[in-house]
Amino acid sequence: MFQWLSNWVLDGLKHSPEILLFLSLSLGYLIGGIRMGKFQLGGVAGSLLVAVALSVFGVTIDAGVKSILFALFIYAVGYESGPQFFRSLGVKTLREIFLALFIAVASFVTVVILAKIFNLDKGLAAGLAAGGLTQSAIMGTASDALSQLGLSAEELSKMQANVTIGYAVTYIFGSLGAIIVCVNILPKIMGRDIGDDAIKAQAEQLHGSLLLGNDQNLALSDISGRLYRITNKINQTVSHIEQTVNGISIERIKRGNKIIEATPETVLKSKDIILVVGHRDAMIKAQDLLGSEVNSVSGMDVVMNKLDVEMRNSRYVDQNLTQVLQSDEVMKLKHGIYLLAIHRDGQSLPLNNDINLKLGDVITIYGADGDLRRVVDKIGAPITKSEKTDWIFHGLGLVVGLIIGLIVIRVSDIPITLGAGGGALLSGLLFGWYRSVHQTIGNIPTGAVQLLKDFGLAGFVAVVGLSSGLQAINTIKEQGLSLFLIGVVVTLLPMLLAIYFGKYVLGYKNVAVFAGALAGSRSANPAFGEVLNKAGNSTPTNSFAITYALANVFLTLLGPLVVAFV
Repeated sequence: MFQWLSNWVLDGLKHSPEILLFLSLSLGYLIGGIRMGKFQLGGVAGSLLVAVALSVFGVTIDAGVKSILFALFIYAVGYESGPQFFRSLGVKTLREIFLALFIAVASFVTVVILAKIFNLDKGLAAGLAAGGLTQSAIMGTASDALSQLGLSAEELSKMQANVTIGYAVTYIFGSLGAIIVCVNILPKIMGRDIGDDAIKAQAEQLHGSLLLGNDQNLALSDISGRLYRITNKINQTVSHIEQTVNGISIERIKRGNKIIEATPETVLKSKDIILVVGHRDAMIKAQDLLGSEVNSVSGMDVVMNKLDVEMRNSRYVDQNLTQVLQSDEVMKLKHGIYLLAIHRDGQSLPLNNDINLKLGDVITIYGADGDLRRVVDKIGAPITKSEKTDWIFHGLGLVVGLIIGLIVIRVSDIPITLGAGGGALLSGLLFGWYRSVHQTIGNIPTGAVQLLKDFGLAGFVAVVGLSSGLQAINTIKEQGLSLFLIGVVVTLLPMLLAIYFGKYVLGYKNVAVFAGALAGSRSANPAFGEVLNKAGNSTPTNSFAITYALANVFLTLLGPLVVAFV
Protein backbone atom coordinates (compact mmCIF):
# COMPACT_ATOMS: atom_id res chain seq x y z
CA MET A 1 0.00 0.00 0.00
CA PHE A 2 2.78 2.44 0.97
CA GLN A 3 4.75 1.54 -2.15
CA TRP A 4 1.71 2.17 -4.35
CA LEU A 5 1.01 5.51 -2.66
CA SER A 6 4.65 6.56 -3.00
CA ASN A 7 4.71 5.69 -6.69
CA TRP A 8 1.41 7.50 -7.23
CA VAL A 9 2.75 10.68 -5.59
CA LEU A 10 6.05 10.58 -7.48
CA ASP A 11 4.31 9.93 -10.79
CA GLY A 12 1.89 12.77 -10.10
CA LEU A 13 4.71 15.20 -9.37
CA LYS A 14 6.54 14.25 -12.57
CA HIS A 15 3.44 15.08 -14.60
CA SER A 16 2.37 18.14 -12.58
CA PRO A 17 5.10 20.77 -12.81
CA GLU A 18 2.72 23.38 -11.38
CA ILE A 19 2.78 21.50 -8.04
CA LEU A 20 6.58 21.57 -7.97
CA LEU A 21 6.56 25.26 -8.90
CA PHE A 22 4.42 26.27 -5.91
CA LEU A 23 6.22 23.80 -3.66
CA SER A 24 9.48 25.53 -4.61
CA LEU A 25 7.99 28.88 -3.63
CA SER A 26 6.59 27.63 -0.33
CA LEU A 27 9.71 25.78 0.83
CA GLY A 28 11.98 28.44 -0.67
CA TYR A 29 10.43 31.23 1.37
CA LEU A 30 10.49 29.00 4.45
CA ILE A 31 14.23 28.36 4.06
CA GLY A 32 14.91 31.93 2.92
CA GLY A 33 13.34 33.30 6.09
CA ILE A 34 15.83 31.53 8.35
CA ARG A 35 18.29 34.03 9.83
CA MET A 36 21.89 33.01 10.50
CA GLY A 37 23.38 35.81 12.55
CA LYS A 38 22.88 38.93 10.46
CA PHE A 39 22.55 36.99 7.20
CA GLN A 40 19.26 35.90 5.67
CA LEU A 41 19.11 34.08 2.34
CA GLY A 42 15.78 35.55 1.23
CA GLY A 43 12.79 34.02 -0.50
CA VAL A 44 14.07 34.37 -4.07
CA ALA A 45 17.40 32.61 -3.52
CA GLY A 46 15.64 30.05 -1.31
CA SER A 47 13.13 29.30 -4.08
CA LEU A 48 15.97 28.81 -6.56
CA LEU A 49 17.82 26.35 -4.30
CA VAL A 50 14.66 24.33 -3.59
CA ALA A 51 13.75 24.30 -7.30
CA VAL A 52 17.23 23.01 -8.19
CA ALA A 53 16.79 20.22 -5.62
CA LEU A 54 13.33 19.35 -7.00
CA SER A 55 14.64 19.28 -10.56
CA VAL A 56 15.52 15.60 -9.95
CA PHE A 57 11.91 14.88 -10.96
CA GLY A 58 12.86 15.90 -14.49
CA VAL A 59 9.86 18.13 -15.17
CA THR A 60 9.59 20.50 -18.12
CA ILE A 61 7.84 23.86 -17.82
CA ASP A 62 6.86 25.84 -20.90
CA ALA A 63 9.23 28.76 -21.55
CA GLY A 64 6.20 31.04 -21.91
CA VAL A 65 5.46 30.65 -18.20
CA LYS A 66 8.94 31.90 -17.37
CA SER A 67 8.57 34.88 -19.71
CA ILE A 68 5.18 35.89 -18.29
CA LEU A 69 6.38 35.70 -14.69
CA PHE A 70 9.47 37.76 -15.37
CA ALA A 71 7.56 40.35 -17.39
CA LEU A 72 5.14 40.84 -14.48
CA PHE A 73 8.02 41.22 -12.02
CA ILE A 74 10.13 43.62 -14.02
CA TYR A 75 7.17 45.77 -15.07
CA ALA A 76 6.18 46.11 -11.40
CA VAL A 77 9.75 47.10 -10.49
CA GLY A 78 9.77 49.75 -13.20
CA TYR A 79 6.31 51.01 -12.29
CA GLU A 80 7.27 51.38 -8.63
CA SER A 81 10.63 53.02 -9.42
CA GLY A 82 9.41 55.26 -12.25
CA PRO A 83 8.48 58.42 -10.32
CA GLN A 84 11.65 58.31 -8.19
CA PHE A 85 13.82 57.42 -11.20
CA PHE A 86 12.79 60.38 -13.35
CA ARG A 87 12.64 62.70 -10.34
CA SER A 88 16.24 61.78 -9.49
CA LEU A 89 17.50 62.92 -12.91
CA GLY A 90 18.30 66.45 -11.79
CA VAL A 91 21.13 68.71 -10.70
CA LYS A 92 20.49 68.13 -6.98
CA THR A 93 21.04 64.38 -7.31
CA LEU A 94 23.94 64.32 -9.76
CA ARG A 95 26.16 62.79 -7.08
CA GLU A 96 23.82 59.82 -6.63
CA ILE A 97 23.34 59.45 -10.39
CA PHE A 98 27.09 59.29 -10.99
CA LEU A 99 27.62 56.83 -8.11
CA ALA A 100 24.94 54.43 -9.41
CA LEU A 101 26.27 54.76 -12.95
CA PHE A 102 29.87 54.23 -11.80
CA ILE A 103 29.03 50.97 -10.01
CA ALA A 104 27.07 49.73 -13.02
CA VAL A 105 29.93 50.49 -15.42
CA ALA A 106 32.60 49.14 -13.04
CA SER A 107 30.60 45.96 -12.52
CA PHE A 108 30.10 45.50 -16.26
CA VAL A 109 33.81 45.97 -17.00
CA THR A 110 34.78 43.63 -14.13
CA VAL A 111 32.47 40.86 -15.34
CA VAL A 112 33.55 41.13 -18.97
CA ILE A 113 37.29 41.15 -18.13
CA LEU A 114 36.99 38.17 -15.76
CA ALA A 115 34.90 36.27 -18.31
CA LYS A 116 37.61 36.81 -20.94
CA ILE A 117 40.44 35.85 -18.55
CA PHE A 118 38.77 32.65 -17.32
CA ASN A 119 37.12 31.79 -20.64
CA LEU A 120 33.56 31.85 -19.29
CA ASP A 121 30.66 31.61 -21.71
CA LYS A 122 27.91 34.22 -21.97
CA GLY A 123 25.57 32.32 -19.66
CA LEU A 124 28.05 31.91 -16.80
CA ALA A 125 29.16 35.54 -17.13
CA ALA A 126 25.57 36.78 -16.89
CA GLY A 127 24.93 34.49 -13.93
CA LEU A 128 28.02 35.83 -12.14
CA ALA A 129 26.72 39.35 -12.69
CA ALA A 130 23.26 38.44 -11.37
CA GLY A 131 24.56 36.67 -8.26
CA GLY A 132 27.65 38.74 -7.50
CA LEU A 133 25.62 41.94 -7.80
CA THR A 134 22.51 40.36 -6.18
CA GLN A 135 20.38 41.69 -9.03
CA SER A 136 18.21 38.71 -9.87
CA ALA A 137 16.56 40.59 -12.73
CA ILE A 138 19.80 40.21 -14.74
CA MET A 139 18.95 36.52 -15.08
CA GLY A 140 15.78 37.40 -16.97
CA THR A 141 17.20 40.08 -19.25
CA ALA A 142 20.23 37.90 -20.03
CA SER A 143 18.04 34.88 -20.82
CA ASP A 144 15.99 37.05 -23.19
CA ALA A 145 19.14 38.29 -24.89
CA LEU A 146 20.50 34.75 -25.25
CA SER A 147 17.31 33.68 -27.01
CA GLN A 148 17.97 36.36 -29.67
CA LEU A 149 21.40 34.96 -30.64
CA GLY A 150 20.11 32.30 -33.02
CA LEU A 151 21.61 29.43 -30.99
CA SER A 152 20.48 25.84 -31.39
CA ALA A 153 17.98 24.58 -28.83
CA GLU A 154 20.71 22.54 -27.11
CA GLU A 155 23.18 25.46 -26.95
CA LEU A 156 20.49 27.84 -25.72
CA SER A 157 19.42 25.42 -22.99
CA LYS A 158 23.03 25.04 -21.84
CA MET A 159 23.66 28.81 -21.82
CA GLN A 160 20.48 29.56 -19.89
CA ALA A 161 21.31 26.81 -17.41
CA ASN A 162 24.72 28.39 -16.91
CA VAL A 163 23.03 31.66 -15.97
CA THR A 164 21.39 29.78 -13.10
CA ILE A 165 24.69 28.18 -12.11
CA GLY A 166 26.59 31.46 -11.93
CA TYR A 167 23.77 33.03 -9.92
CA ALA A 168 23.45 30.15 -7.45
CA VAL A 169 27.18 29.95 -6.72
CA THR A 170 27.74 33.68 -6.19
CA TYR A 171 24.50 35.02 -4.71
CA ILE A 172 25.17 34.28 -1.03
CA PHE A 173 28.49 36.10 -0.91
CA GLY A 174 26.98 38.81 -3.11
CA SER A 175 24.59 39.62 -0.27
CA LEU A 176 27.11 39.15 2.53
CA GLY A 177 29.88 41.06 0.77
CA ALA A 178 27.68 44.12 0.26
CA ILE A 179 26.93 44.17 4.00
CA ILE A 180 30.63 43.94 4.88
CA VAL A 181 31.58 46.77 2.52
CA CYS A 182 28.77 49.17 3.50
CA VAL A 183 28.81 48.57 7.25
CA ASN A 184 32.45 47.74 8.01
CA ILE A 185 34.84 48.76 5.23
CA LEU A 186 33.25 52.08 4.21
CA PRO A 187 33.34 53.67 7.71
CA LYS A 188 37.00 52.61 8.13
CA ILE A 189 38.02 54.19 4.82
CA MET A 190 36.02 57.35 5.55
CA GLY A 191 37.30 57.48 9.14
CA ARG A 192 33.82 58.23 10.48
CA ASP A 193 31.01 56.43 12.32
CA ILE A 194 27.65 55.76 10.64
CA GLY A 195 25.65 56.40 13.82
CA ASP A 196 27.35 59.71 14.62
CA ASP A 197 26.97 61.01 11.07
CA ALA A 198 23.32 59.92 10.95
CA ILE A 199 22.52 62.01 14.04
CA LYS A 200 24.39 64.98 12.57
CA ALA A 201 22.59 64.74 9.20
CA GLN A 202 19.15 64.41 10.79
CA ALA A 203 19.73 67.48 12.95
CA GLU A 204 20.65 69.49 9.84
CA GLN A 205 17.63 68.25 7.86
CA LEU A 206 14.94 68.82 10.48
CA HIS A 207 15.97 72.24 11.82
CA GLY A 208 14.42 71.35 15.17
CA SER A 209 11.15 69.93 13.76
CA LEU A 210 9.88 66.41 14.39
CA LEU A 211 10.12 63.59 11.84
CA LEU A 212 7.00 61.42 11.95
CA GLY A 213 7.02 57.76 10.94
CA ASN A 214 4.17 55.64 9.62
CA ASP A 215 1.10 55.61 11.87
CA GLN A 216 2.49 58.49 13.92
CA ASN A 217 0.66 61.76 14.59
CA LEU A 218 1.35 64.84 16.64
CA ALA A 219 -0.44 64.89 20.00
CA LEU A 220 -1.33 68.54 19.31
CA SER A 221 -2.94 68.37 15.87
CA ASP A 222 -3.03 71.61 13.90
CA ILE A 223 -6.73 71.34 13.01
CA SER A 224 -9.35 70.45 15.61
CA GLY A 225 -13.01 70.96 16.48
CA ARG A 226 -14.42 72.63 19.60
CA LEU A 227 -17.90 73.36 20.99
CA TYR A 228 -18.58 76.84 22.38
CA ARG A 229 -21.58 78.35 24.17
CA ILE A 230 -21.91 81.99 23.19
CA THR A 231 -21.88 84.07 26.35
CA ASN A 232 -20.82 87.36 24.82
CA LYS A 233 -23.52 89.50 23.19
CA ILE A 234 -21.96 89.53 19.75
CA ASN A 235 -25.03 89.43 17.43
CA GLN A 236 -22.75 88.97 14.43
CA THR A 237 -23.16 86.82 11.32
CA VAL A 238 -21.23 83.61 10.77
CA SER A 239 -19.40 85.29 7.88
CA HIS A 240 -18.32 88.21 10.05
CA ILE A 241 -16.97 85.93 12.80
CA GLU A 242 -15.02 83.82 10.29
CA GLN A 243 -13.48 86.95 8.77
CA THR A 244 -12.68 88.39 12.20
CA VAL A 245 -10.90 85.21 13.34
CA ASN A 246 -9.09 83.96 10.25
CA GLY A 247 -8.56 80.19 10.17
CA ILE A 248 -11.85 78.94 11.65
CA SER A 249 -15.22 77.85 10.28
CA ILE A 250 -18.55 77.51 12.09
CA GLU A 251 -19.96 74.15 10.99
CA ARG A 252 -23.12 73.74 13.09
CA ILE A 253 -25.36 75.79 15.40
CA LYS A 254 -27.76 74.59 18.12
CA ARG A 255 -30.30 77.10 19.41
CA GLY A 256 -32.36 75.61 22.22
CA ASN A 257 -33.23 72.11 20.98
CA LYS A 258 -33.06 73.02 17.31
CA ILE A 259 -30.14 72.49 14.91
CA ILE A 260 -29.71 75.51 12.63
CA GLU A 261 -27.81 75.49 9.34
CA ALA A 262 -24.68 77.60 9.56
CA THR A 263 -24.95 79.85 6.49
CA PRO A 264 -22.76 82.94 6.04
CA GLU A 265 -25.79 85.17 6.83
CA THR A 266 -26.85 83.34 10.02
CA VAL A 267 -26.74 85.69 13.03
CA LEU A 268 -25.27 84.17 16.20
CA LYS A 269 -27.14 84.88 19.42
CA SER A 270 -26.37 84.59 23.10
CA LYS A 271 -26.61 81.00 24.48
CA ASP A 272 -26.23 79.47 20.99
CA ILE A 273 -23.98 76.40 21.00
CA ILE A 274 -21.71 76.29 17.96
CA LEU A 275 -19.28 73.75 16.52
CA VAL A 276 -16.10 75.51 15.43
CA VAL A 277 -13.39 73.81 13.35
CA GLY A 278 -10.06 75.45 12.67
CA HIS A 279 -6.35 75.83 13.25
CA ARG A 280 -5.22 75.53 16.87
CA ASP A 281 -3.92 79.10 17.20
CA ALA A 282 -7.13 80.50 15.68
CA MET A 283 -9.28 78.45 18.07
CA ILE A 284 -7.61 80.13 21.04
CA LYS A 285 -8.52 83.56 19.64
CA ALA A 286 -12.08 82.38 18.93
CA GLN A 287 -12.67 81.42 22.55
CA ASP A 288 -11.97 84.96 23.73
CA LEU A 289 -14.53 86.28 21.24
CA LEU A 290 -17.28 83.67 21.53
CA GLY A 291 -17.50 82.51 25.12
CA SER A 292 -16.99 79.32 27.13
CA GLU A 293 -16.08 75.87 25.79
CA VAL A 294 -18.64 73.05 26.16
CA ASN A 295 -17.68 69.42 26.68
CA SER A 296 -20.38 67.59 24.68
CA VAL A 297 -23.79 68.32 23.14
CA SER A 298 -26.05 65.85 21.31
CA GLY A 299 -26.66 66.42 17.61
CA MET A 300 -23.50 68.43 17.07
CA ASP A 301 -21.30 65.71 15.59
CA VAL A 302 -19.98 66.41 12.09
CA VAL A 303 -17.89 63.91 10.11
CA MET A 304 -14.78 65.46 8.58
CA ASN A 305 -12.89 63.91 5.66
CA LYS A 306 -9.53 64.24 3.97
CA LEU A 307 -9.48 64.21 0.16
CA ASP A 308 -6.76 64.27 -2.50
CA VAL A 309 -7.61 66.31 -5.60
CA GLU A 310 -5.56 66.55 -8.80
CA MET A 311 -5.07 70.16 -9.91
CA ARG A 312 -6.66 70.68 -13.34
CA ASN A 313 -7.90 74.27 -13.12
CA SER A 314 -5.57 76.21 -15.43
CA ARG A 315 -6.76 79.49 -13.87
CA TYR A 316 -4.54 78.86 -10.84
CA VAL A 317 -1.51 77.47 -12.67
CA ASP A 318 1.74 79.41 -12.08
CA GLN A 319 0.08 81.56 -9.41
CA ASN A 320 1.63 81.49 -5.96
CA LEU A 321 -0.30 80.17 -2.99
CA THR A 322 -1.01 83.63 -1.58
CA GLN A 323 -2.57 84.85 -4.83
CA VAL A 324 -4.78 81.78 -5.07
CA LEU A 325 -5.97 81.83 -1.47
CA GLN A 326 -6.77 85.55 -1.61
CA SER A 327 -8.61 85.47 -4.96
CA ASP A 328 -12.30 86.40 -4.85
CA GLU A 329 -13.43 82.96 -6.03
CA VAL A 330 -11.44 81.10 -3.39
CA MET A 331 -12.51 83.49 -0.63
CA LYS A 332 -16.15 82.67 -1.42
CA LEU A 333 -15.49 78.92 -1.50
CA LYS A 334 -13.05 78.31 1.31
CA HIS A 335 -15.54 78.14 4.22
CA GLY A 336 -14.88 74.88 6.06
CA ILE A 337 -12.01 73.83 3.79
CA TYR A 338 -8.45 73.44 5.09
CA LEU A 339 -5.35 72.91 2.99
CA LEU A 340 -3.24 70.10 4.46
CA ALA A 341 -0.60 69.33 1.84
CA ILE A 342 0.52 69.73 -1.76
CA HIS A 343 2.40 66.95 -3.55
CA ARG A 344 4.18 67.20 -6.88
CA ASP A 345 5.63 64.11 -8.60
CA GLY A 346 5.15 62.19 -5.37
CA GLN A 347 7.09 64.67 -3.22
CA SER A 348 5.58 66.86 -0.52
CA LEU A 349 6.00 70.61 -1.08
CA PRO A 350 6.36 73.16 1.72
CA LEU A 351 3.15 75.13 2.30
CA ASN A 352 4.74 78.56 2.01
CA ASN A 353 3.38 81.58 0.20
CA ASP A 354 6.00 81.45 -2.57
CA ILE A 355 5.02 78.06 -3.99
CA ASN A 356 3.55 78.17 -7.52
CA LEU A 357 0.84 75.68 -8.41
CA LYS A 358 1.21 73.38 -11.43
CA LEU A 359 -1.16 71.17 -13.39
CA GLY A 360 -1.06 67.68 -11.90
CA ASP A 361 -0.28 68.84 -8.36
CA VAL A 362 -2.08 66.74 -5.76
CA ILE A 363 -3.90 69.03 -3.32
CA THR A 364 -4.91 67.45 0.02
CA ILE A 365 -7.88 69.21 1.60
CA TYR A 366 -9.85 68.62 4.79
CA GLY A 367 -13.48 69.40 5.56
CA ALA A 368 -17.06 68.17 5.85
CA ASP A 369 -18.58 66.29 2.90
CA GLY A 370 -20.76 69.19 1.82
CA ASP A 371 -17.86 71.62 1.85
CA LEU A 372 -15.60 69.23 -0.04
CA ARG A 373 -18.20 68.63 -2.77
CA ARG A 374 -18.55 72.38 -3.20
CA VAL A 375 -14.89 72.97 -4.03
CA VAL A 376 -13.58 69.78 -5.66
CA ASP A 377 -14.79 70.66 -9.16
CA LYS A 378 -13.20 74.09 -8.86
CA ILE A 379 -9.79 72.48 -8.24
CA GLY A 380 -9.83 69.49 -10.56
CA ALA A 381 -10.63 65.81 -10.19
CA PRO A 382 -10.83 63.81 -6.95
CA ILE A 383 -8.38 60.94 -6.60
CA THR A 384 -10.39 57.94 -5.52
CA LYS A 385 -8.60 55.37 -3.39
CA SER A 386 -9.47 51.89 -4.61
CA GLU A 387 -8.37 48.30 -4.06
CA LYS A 388 -9.01 47.53 -7.75
CA THR A 389 -6.30 47.45 -10.41
CA ASP A 390 -6.75 49.42 -13.63
CA TRP A 391 -5.88 46.62 -16.03
CA ILE A 392 -6.69 48.77 -19.06
CA PHE A 393 -3.71 50.94 -18.14
CA HIS A 394 -1.35 48.23 -16.91
CA GLY A 395 -2.27 45.71 -19.61
CA LEU A 396 -1.34 48.35 -22.18
CA GLY A 397 1.88 49.00 -20.27
CA LEU A 398 2.90 45.35 -20.52
CA VAL A 399 1.99 45.21 -24.23
CA VAL A 400 4.11 48.28 -24.96
CA GLY A 401 7.03 46.84 -23.00
CA LEU A 402 6.93 43.46 -24.72
CA ILE A 403 6.79 45.15 -28.14
CA ILE A 404 9.86 47.24 -27.23
CA GLY A 405 11.56 43.98 -26.25
CA LEU A 406 11.16 42.64 -29.79
CA ILE A 407 13.42 45.36 -31.20
CA VAL A 408 16.95 44.16 -32.05
CA ILE A 409 19.74 46.58 -33.02
CA ARG A 410 22.92 45.19 -34.57
CA VAL A 411 26.23 46.95 -33.89
CA SER A 412 29.08 45.37 -35.90
CA ASP A 413 27.05 42.16 -36.18
CA ILE A 414 26.55 42.12 -32.39
CA PRO A 415 22.79 41.88 -31.65
CA ILE A 416 21.77 44.24 -28.84
CA THR A 417 18.24 44.04 -27.51
CA LEU A 418 16.44 44.93 -24.32
CA GLY A 419 14.46 41.71 -24.62
CA ALA A 420 11.05 41.23 -23.05
CA GLY A 421 12.46 41.98 -19.59
CA GLY A 422 14.25 45.19 -20.49
CA GLY A 423 11.27 46.36 -22.55
CA ALA A 424 8.86 45.71 -19.69
CA LEU A 425 11.23 47.56 -17.33
CA LEU A 426 11.36 50.62 -19.58
CA SER A 427 7.59 50.56 -20.06
CA GLY A 428 7.07 50.20 -16.31
CA LEU A 429 9.26 53.25 -15.67
CA LEU A 430 7.31 55.35 -18.17
CA PHE A 431 3.87 54.18 -17.05
CA GLY A 432 4.83 54.57 -13.39
CA TRP A 433 5.96 58.13 -14.00
CA TYR A 434 2.80 58.92 -15.99
CA ARG A 435 0.64 57.58 -13.17
CA SER A 436 2.49 59.82 -10.68
CA VAL A 437 1.47 62.96 -12.60
CA HIS A 438 -2.02 61.74 -13.62
CA GLN A 439 -3.28 59.97 -10.53
CA THR A 440 -6.88 59.62 -11.64
CA ILE A 441 -5.93 56.72 -13.93
CA GLY A 442 -3.72 53.64 -13.65
CA ASN A 443 -4.55 52.68 -10.07
CA ILE A 444 -2.93 49.59 -8.60
CA PRO A 445 -2.82 48.92 -4.84
CA THR A 446 0.60 48.79 -3.21
CA GLY A 447 -0.04 45.21 -2.12
CA ALA A 448 -0.77 44.19 -5.71
CA VAL A 449 2.52 45.68 -6.90
CA GLN A 450 4.36 43.76 -4.18
CA LEU A 451 2.60 40.54 -5.18
CA LEU A 452 3.65 40.97 -8.81
CA LYS A 453 7.23 41.55 -7.70
CA ASP A 454 7.41 38.67 -5.23
CA PHE A 455 5.52 36.07 -7.25
CA GLY A 456 6.99 37.17 -10.58
CA LEU A 457 10.65 36.96 -9.56
CA ALA A 458 10.44 33.97 -7.22
CA GLY A 459 8.29 32.11 -9.75
CA PHE A 460 10.73 32.95 -12.54
CA VAL A 461 13.80 31.64 -10.71
CA ALA A 462 11.84 28.57 -9.59
CA VAL A 463 10.98 27.75 -13.23
CA VAL A 464 14.64 28.23 -14.16
CA GLY A 465 15.75 25.98 -11.30
CA LEU A 466 13.25 23.22 -12.11
CA SER A 467 14.17 23.27 -15.80
CA SER A 468 17.96 23.53 -15.48
CA GLY A 469 18.74 22.23 -12.01
CA LEU A 470 20.28 18.86 -12.90
CA GLN A 471 22.69 20.43 -15.36
CA ALA A 472 23.53 23.12 -12.81
CA ILE A 473 24.39 20.55 -10.12
CA ASN A 474 26.83 18.77 -12.44
CA THR A 475 28.57 22.01 -13.46
CA ILE A 476 28.88 23.23 -9.86
CA LYS A 477 30.66 19.97 -8.98
CA GLU A 478 33.21 20.67 -11.70
CA GLN A 479 33.72 24.46 -11.40
CA GLY A 480 32.12 25.50 -8.10
CA LEU A 481 35.14 26.88 -6.20
CA SER A 482 36.61 28.85 -9.10
CA LEU A 483 33.20 30.38 -9.90
CA PHE A 484 32.75 31.32 -6.25
CA LEU A 485 36.11 33.13 -6.09
CA ILE A 486 35.40 34.98 -9.33
CA GLY A 487 32.06 36.00 -7.80
CA VAL A 488 33.85 37.42 -4.75
CA VAL A 489 35.81 39.73 -7.05
CA VAL A 490 32.62 40.74 -8.91
CA THR A 491 31.01 41.63 -5.58
CA LEU A 492 33.87 43.48 -3.88
CA LEU A 493 35.92 45.24 -6.58
CA PRO A 494 33.24 47.59 -8.01
CA MET A 495 32.11 48.61 -4.50
CA LEU A 496 35.66 49.29 -3.29
CA LEU A 497 36.37 51.39 -6.37
CA ALA A 498 33.08 53.22 -5.81
CA ILE A 499 34.09 54.13 -2.25
CA TYR A 500 37.18 55.98 -3.45
CA PHE A 501 35.26 57.48 -6.37
CA GLY A 502 32.59 58.73 -3.99
CA LYS A 503 35.07 60.06 -1.44
CA TYR A 504 37.54 61.84 -3.71
CA VAL A 505 35.55 62.64 -6.87
CA LEU A 506 31.94 63.02 -5.73
CA GLY A 507 32.89 64.55 -2.38
CA TYR A 508 30.81 62.47 0.04
CA LYS A 509 31.54 63.57 3.62
CA ASN A 510 28.69 62.07 5.64
CA VAL A 511 29.26 58.31 5.89
CA ALA A 512 25.61 57.56 6.79
CA VAL A 513 24.38 59.24 3.61
CA PHE A 514 27.20 57.62 1.60
CA ALA A 515 26.43 54.14 2.99
CA GLY A 516 22.78 54.47 1.97
CA ALA A 517 23.75 55.59 -1.52
CA LEU A 518 26.30 52.78 -1.87
CA ALA A 519 23.82 50.09 -0.79
CA GLY A 520 21.23 51.49 -3.19
CA SER A 521 23.73 51.57 -6.07
CA ARG A 522 24.10 47.82 -5.64
CA SER A 523 20.32 47.36 -5.01
CA ALA A 524 21.48 45.59 -1.84
CA ASN A 525 18.48 45.50 0.49
CA PRO A 526 20.19 43.43 3.24
CA ALA A 527 23.10 45.87 3.31
CA PHE A 528 20.70 48.80 3.54
CA GLY A 529 18.95 47.13 6.46
CA GLU A 530 22.23 46.87 8.35
CA VAL A 531 23.11 50.47 7.48
CA LEU A 532 19.78 51.57 8.99
CA ASN A 533 20.52 49.54 12.13
CA LYS A 534 23.87 51.28 12.50
CA ALA A 535 22.39 54.71 11.74
CA GLY A 536 19.59 54.48 14.27
CA ASN A 537 17.39 56.79 12.16
CA SER A 538 16.20 57.15 8.56
CA THR A 539 19.00 59.47 7.38
CA PRO A 540 20.41 56.98 4.78
CA THR A 541 16.96 56.44 3.23
CA ASN A 542 16.90 59.42 0.86
CA SER A 543 20.22 58.65 -0.82
CA PHE A 544 19.35 54.93 -0.89
CA ALA A 545 15.97 55.57 -2.55
CA ILE A 546 17.55 57.56 -5.39
CA THR A 547 20.41 55.18 -6.16
CA TYR A 548 18.21 52.11 -5.65
CA ALA A 549 15.75 53.33 -8.28
CA LEU A 550 18.62 54.01 -10.68
CA ALA A 551 20.36 50.70 -9.93
CA ASN A 552 17.21 48.72 -10.64
CA VAL A 553 17.47 50.08 -14.17
CA PHE A 554 21.23 50.25 -14.72
CA LEU A 555 22.08 46.83 -13.28
CA THR A 556 19.14 45.08 -14.93
CA LEU A 557 20.32 46.32 -18.31
CA LEU A 558 23.71 44.67 -17.73
CA GLY A 559 22.12 41.35 -18.72
CA PRO A 560 21.95 41.98 -22.48
CA LEU A 561 25.20 43.99 -22.40
CA VAL A 562 27.15 41.12 -20.82
CA VAL A 563 25.64 38.72 -23.36
CA ALA A 564 26.61 41.07 -26.19
CA PHE A 565 30.23 41.73 -25.15
CA VAL A 566 31.46 38.46 -23.58
